[in-house]
Amino acid sequence: MKKVIVYGAGISGQGVADVLEHQGWEVKIYTDDMGGFEQLLDGVELLVLSPGVAPDKPEVQLARERGLKVLPEIEIAFNQFKGKMAGITGTNGKTTTTTLVGEMLKTLNVPVKVAGNIGLSLTKELEGLGEDAWVAAELSSFQLETVEKFAPQIACVLNLTPDHLERHHTLEAYYAAKQNICNKQSGEQYTVLNYDDTNLATWSMNLHSQVCYFSQKRDLPEGVCVQNNKFVVRWGGKETTVCAVKDMQIFGSHNVDNVLAAIAVGYLAGCSAENMARVIRNFPGVEHRLEYIRTINDVKYYNDSKATNTDSAVKALQAFPNNKIVLIAGGHDKQTDLGEFMRCVQEHVAELILLGEAKERFAKAAQGLGISNIHIVNDYEAAVSLAHKLAKPAQVVLLSPACSSYDMFKNFEERGKKYKELVMAL
Repeated sequence: MKKVIVYGAGISGQGVADVLEHQGWEVKIYTDDMGGFEQLLDGVELLVLSPGVAPDKPEVQLARERGLKVLPEIEIAFNQFKGKMAGITGTNGKTTTTTLVGEMLKTLNVPVKVAGNIGLSLTKELEGLGEDAWVAAELSSFQLETVEKFAPQIACVLNLTPDHLERHHTLEAYYAAKQNICNKQSGEQYTVLNYDDTNLATWSMNLHSQVCYFSQKRDLPEGVCVQNNKFVVRWGGKETTVCAVKDMQIFGSHNVDNVLAAIAVGYLAGCSAENMARVIRNFPGVEHRLEYIRTINDVKYYNDSKATNTDSAVKALQAFPNNKIVLIAGGHDKQTDLGEFMRCVQEHVAELILLGEAKERFAKAAQGLGISNIHIVNDYEAAVSLAHKLAKPAQVVLLSPACSSYDMFKNFEERGKKYKELVMAL
């Protein structure tokens, strides 16, 4: 019996362990608190990495030295999947775009799964699917970092801004991990790229795939763009109008980008303009991303717990009018630059409430720009209570942390749920 170690016991690790066990592998799950890693390696052929396990960990290096094959969970999923995959990555917008693409793919009347970094093990979700199936896969830099032959039918990169430097150490390493989504694609496959992102505009020179750009700023001769406030596809000598920008339920400039990307992926997968338009008109957005909760005394409360980096929080702030926001921010500090974020706070935020591990550094950066309405609190109960007291009619209370959640919560979902419970209890 072939032996495998799955490193990490989260959703991805448990999922791939189940699938490999069903296929007759002898599976051991290893976690950092167990110890004795070297003793487990005897007779083992394969080490599968969960996304949370960095490839520079001593255990991973040891496995390589001992001659084990080391693969990430998504490579196992890809190797076993017979259908077609639309892989979506980027610093921000992944979950919204992946969910939207999933809804578009369902109009093809074939088996469809939405999985990956969205909270569902890719390997587990794809188990048993046939050649006619499609998967919309949200993919993080952690998942893509160590792939070898991974090459989805359609790869989509939404944007690139500094993030996860505590894991990748350098910006170049982070961007390189993202580029792994399309490096191994062939001429029959497609890469969808954001033309407005200067980090992505030159990628096509190094790719073997067919590149389809999207842009909300430029009138592209080929690709997907906004013309006369309508979403337009120009591809293969044909021009197709999908729907008006105002037909979107979700709001904000960043969501126009997400819809453009989803249209590009959907169109290349074979979805009709009519079906994509219907999906866009009916799509309410995803939980924890600029999610409306309720209105109290003419103050609207929004949950943007999914804003785990400064760029994502900037996009949330820009979706609201100037100086109308009571912002709750802070959490596990990723040590990213705060310049652009604080300039946006200066423009859009009436009151800044800070908490979590990052609160002191955030407060110092805000003070450096002359921002004065800063309030430091210790927990979410105090943050929501204070926001409720400070907010004036026609203002917005927004949780958009610009940080990950690991100092106080297991994940951003738990953080968002806690915030929503507190707002509903006001």
